[in-house]
Amino acid sequence: MHSNRLYFIDAVRAFAILMMLQGHFIDTLLDPIYRDTSNMFFNIWSYFRGVTAPTFFTISGLVFMYLLLKAKEKGNDKARIRKGLYRGLLLLFIGYTLRVDFYGWFQGKFYTYFLVIDVLQCIGLSLILMVGLYYVFKANTYMLSVVLVIIGCVIFVTEPLYRTLLLPDAPLILANYITKENGSVFTIIPWFGYTAFGAFFATVFFRHVHRRAFKALTIFTFFLVGLLLIFTSSWLLHKLGRITGETLFDAAADYNYLFSRLGDVLVLFGLFYAFEHFFKRSIITRIGEKTLSIYTFHFIIIFGSYTGIGLKHFYYKALDPYQAIFGALAFILVVVVISFYYAKTNTFLYNLFLKVVDRIKQ
Repeated sequence: MHSNRLYFIDAVRAFAILMMLQGHFIDTLLDPIYRDTSNMFFNIWSYFRGVTAPTFFTISGLVFMYLLLKAKEKGNDKARIRKGLYRGLLLLFIGYTLRVDFYGWFQGKFYTYFLVIDVLQCIGLSLILMVGLYYVFKANTYMLSVVLVIIGCVIFVTEPLYRTLLLPDAPLILANYITKENGSVFTIIPWFGYTAFGAFFATVFFRHVHRRAFKALTIFTFFLVGLLLIFTSSWLLHKLGRITGETLFDAAADYNYLFSRLGDVLVLFGLFYAFEHFFKRSIITRIGEKTLSIYTFHFIIIFGSYTGIGLKHFYYKALDPYQAIFGALAFILVVVVISFYYAKTNTFLYNLFLKVVDRIKQ
């Protein structure tokens, strides 16, 4: 089996993180008067911004499970499991601290806002859940593939059941992973569904990437299945509703953003995989390797994490479109440069976290 790195994965990660940077910048600072849904350019921007999170979660599941399976092949999966668990816990920790109001804490003001859940906590918990699934089914990767697809489909189809779920009696720290009533931006469901599908793709790559026609067939499949999900998944859900008499399928079809967005992700995968040759050892793949650094710095600069001072405090919903566009480009450049040349956040934070854990063990 080839041990070559799948460069398109890093390219997709780079695309997702750069889209997140410009999306957060423009969404936070653009004056609401310019949010015109009758404007074609705004609608195009809004649509592609909606692809960012599904891509991020799907590629995270693909990368993590693929590395686990590769480690298993080499007989070293215990170290990868340990690293995955630490990585998941680290993401949880950073996700919470990014929303801590340290200035308020110093004044004796403690708010529960830092307990809301965002991308990092969801991905961190998803990685931990992936470790559990891998540990249970690692002896049979085919069964693992089936279980991952079932989990993804069940989470997506049952979305109407928990869409407006309220958990007033549950502890806040747990409820925020399930419901958005307290301000959580992301919740573990339905977003773990994308991670599960990404992990399924990893099992397919692991078993077949060495075959001669795999790449061409996979690119074709990504495009075909992606387009089918975009244009026919709602019809199929309604069809299943009529066949089974289960109204849940119709409810899922009437607000079908999960399967259609998965289709967008697959088309994106197909594009990047088709042009993978151009991304080898490029600046794009290097950006894809720095996603945690970039995410952390962009949060600090825009929202004022840790310092209490960010762009949001000075230009919140105050920019016109030209200022927002050129500002977003400059913002992306600054964050990427900082991540590359002025800090080693990924390595530093990860090593620091390992030291803390080892010290606790001792």
